[in-house]
Amino acid sequence: MDTPNLPHPKRWAILPVLCLSLFLVVVDNTIVNVALPTISRTLGATTTQLQWIVDAYSLVFAGLLLAFGSLGDRFGRKGALQLGLALFALCSTVAAFVGSADALIAARATMGIGAALVFPATLAILTNVFTEPVERAKAIGIWSAVSGLAVALGPLTGGFLLEHFWWGSIFLVNLPVVAVALVLGQRLLPTMKDPDAGRLDPVGVVLSSAAVVLLVYTIIEAPKHGWTELWTLRGFVVAIALFAGFVTWELRSTHPMLDVRVFRNPRFSAASLAVSIAFFSLFGFIFLITQYFQFVLGYSTLSAGLHTLPFAFAAALGAPLAAALSVRIGTKRMVAAGLASMCVGFVWASTLTAGSSYWGSIVFSMMFIGAGLTMTTAPSTAAILGSLPPNKAGVGSAMNDTTRELGGTLGVAVVGSVFSSLYGPKLVDGLRGLPVPAQALDAARSSVQAAAAVADRAPSPAAKQVVLDAARTAFVDGMHGGARVCAVASLVGVAVALAFLPARAPEPLVDLTADPGPDPVADPSPVLP
Repeated sequence: MDTPNLPHPKRWAILPVLCLSLFLVVVDNTIVNVALPTISRTLGATTTQLQWIVDAYSLVFAGLLLAFGSLGDRFGRKGALQLGLALFALCSTVAAFVGSADALIAARATMGIGAALVFPATLAILTNVFTEPVERAKAIGIWSAVSGLAVALGPLTGGFLLEHFWWGSIFLVNLPVVAVALVLGQRLLPTMKDPDAGRLDPVGVVLSSAAVVLLVYTIIEAPKHGWTELWTLRGFVVAIALFAGFVTWELRSTHPMLDVRVFRNPRFSAASLAVSIAFFSLFGFIFLITQYFQFVLGYSTLSAGLHTLPFAFAAALGAPLAAALSVRIGTKRMVAAGLASMCVGFVWASTLTAGSSYWGSIVFSMMFIGAGLTMTTAPSTAAILGSLPPNKAGVGSAMNDTTRELGGTLGVAVVGSVFSSLYGPKLVDGLRGLPVPAQALDAARSSVQAAAAVADRAPSPAAKQVVLDAARTAFVDGMHGGARVCAVASLVGVAVALAFLPARAPEPLVDLTADPGPDPVADPSPVLP
């Protein structure tokens, strides 16, 4: 095992391997978005099923990150990463050949297991091989830029594949990438783990995973049952109880999966919340904008992917800018500026119409969002990892990754649910008085793709156009609501960053899990500055 206090001699060769593995699991968060209309037509998926096709992956991913980050600390981060890549490839193959929406949801969920092994291991290894602060900041900046690019390039990659192959190709493309990452990883990655890791915490694993899963499931299903109905309220109450139980257990456990006392550190907790809000807003918006490009503006799958490139360009340009400026102006101002930039982009996007020009509001809104993402995540990630000692890098990385995935999962769930709550009634209003059969109207309300299918069966071209216009109007109305939710969330993030993030990193770091020693005056649970 490598000495944690010395930089690894092959650290700059290791970084591309980590970034390649990271790119693979992050890109699968968004590559499926551009394929949603195709999947809906091919597999007959409803809007709720489309949400689950996106969220099943990130839900399992988020639910297991803390557990698998802890396992990597205990049993070896290289092994966790390699096992995760192999499992990811196997499940990707299954996903490519399923024949129903429910089967695809199940396959996506199992892919999330592999991703949960890979993601925390990448950042934990990075933290331990880059021990010099300036080099580590640069490496984290590159890592964050790759993460942002993967989010943005997912729709483009999916669009290209769908233009030339069938929808299953968006999963099979993972296989050669996994092969390269496995071979290079086996040769270059060091074997490292936490030498002071305690016993496993199965109760913590179950409580945290159950709380995340139940919360997201309740949000996704809320439009169907009603936001104020007993079923929905009961789901939220039980989820909150599970989270409370997890915190209580971790405080009392002698071997906690996550020492929740670390949230006393405002640097850690505010940075975690900032990352969560950024990905909440981004993933929720991408879920809608890729469908807007195809259904409202009429772009092909490849064209829809190409038209998301401003996200990627802005993210690529924003990463080095964030790294340079955060040193000069501090974490607080940089994170607040990034979230403010995202807020501007979402407000701008909330004004889009069915006739909006791409080379105007659409491009500029996406550039504000993409630049704001990397301006937020790079310094926030450094703040999270800098709040913990190196031997807890796996848990710190998992916490950073959990905030991303949980935020993104909730973003698709909440924004998708807000969209569904607005889209359905608006469509009914638009078709009121027309001779549309009740069964066809119910189908059209389930998804915008279903509305297009109903329009195709209209008795005349004029009737078809009326249904399509009503569906497009309803879609835009729902997208406006979703964009406003993203804008409000980003604005809340600005307030949190300004109120709670320290301007700069405190030194030295304190290990909150360390034994305080026999000094009776010593505080066993110090509050970090």
